[in-house]
Amino acid sequence: MRKKGILITGAAGEIGEALVKSLSEQEENQIVTLDLRPLTPEHSGHITHIQGDLMDQALLARIVSEYEIQVIYHLAALLSTRAEFTPEAAHQVNVEGTLGLLKLASEQSQWRGEPVLFMFPSSIAAYGMPDLQVKAQYPHVREWEWNYPTTMYGCNKLYCEMLGIYYSQHYRQLAADKPVMLDFRALRFPGLISAFTVPSGGTSDYGPEMLHAAAKGEPYACFVRQDAIIPFMAMPDAITALLKLAKAPSANLKRRVYNVTSFSLTAEEFRQMVVRFFPQAQISYKPDVKRQGIVDSWPAGLNDNDARRDWGWAPDYDMERSFGEYLVPNITARYRGG
Repeated sequence: MRKKGILITGAAGEIGEALVKSLSEQEENQIVTLDLRPLTPEHSGHITHIQGDLMDQALLARIVSEYEIQVIYHLAALLSTRAEFTPEAAHQVNVEGTLGLLKLASEQSQWRGEPVLFMFPSSIAAYGMPDLQVKAQYPHVREWEWNYPTTMYGCNKLYCEMLGIYYSQHYRQLAADKPVMLDFRALRFPGLISAFTVPSGGTSDYGPEMLHAAAKGEPYACFVRQDAIIPFMAMPDAITALLKLAKAPSANLKRRVYNVTSFSLTAEEFRQMVVRFFPQAQISYKPDVKRQGIVDSWPAGLNDNDARRDWGWAPDYDMERSFGEYLVPNITARYRGG
């Protein structure tokens, strides 16, 4: 008999590390993690880590031969800035990797006779504002507005959302009264800030990079202008959103893709918050044309009313609590030994 399991791809990344920790404290089923990198040593118990490539079909076949996958958290992705330098590789990882997993999940759904839950973290990059004037006119963008991404990463995320919706609507009829299809659910996250992992190449990472540099006592040149503005969210809220949406009754959900957000800041407002806690911080501005253009194309804020209505979403960490209780104490302890 195969063991019942939860599969987490990209488990060694920023979201993955936090999600594995949270799920390991809540779940009794086996957690199978997949990443090119090893998992940090503190993860143990009912976690089986497989160090390998998402694109390795033989590896995926081995996983499903050993585990009855009930839930997939598909976090593995090539992030926005890196994807612009290697767009073909980004397409392969972000789209073909997702398509392979959707196919796997669909087949597992048919085999089990009930849907596999497929959780997909999407991104603010799925939006594309044509200019700063339009961005100012639409301060809180809805899920169906301005879906014109300007980056390969954003194109990948938007297309994968649509693939997930497609697989959720198409199924094989197992019996006259028992159609079975994949249960795909996606969250469009704003810029995520983690206190426990180092920024890893996301275009929104100028915010956390300010914090990490200040805590280390190093100067930092911000790669966007002072007035650049996007929404942010502390990592604990991102994990709460994923788990809350995963547990929501299907009958309550009116969408397959939901916005979630917490607070919006300009780069200068972010700098001011950092300086409040680290008065000696040396933060200057040296905008990078390419990355600045990406940030300008993202909304200043997201409208998450549908998530609040359908499954009770609300962030626990506003700006003050994010900095004062989560980010600053933990990042400081990381570099100064507590």
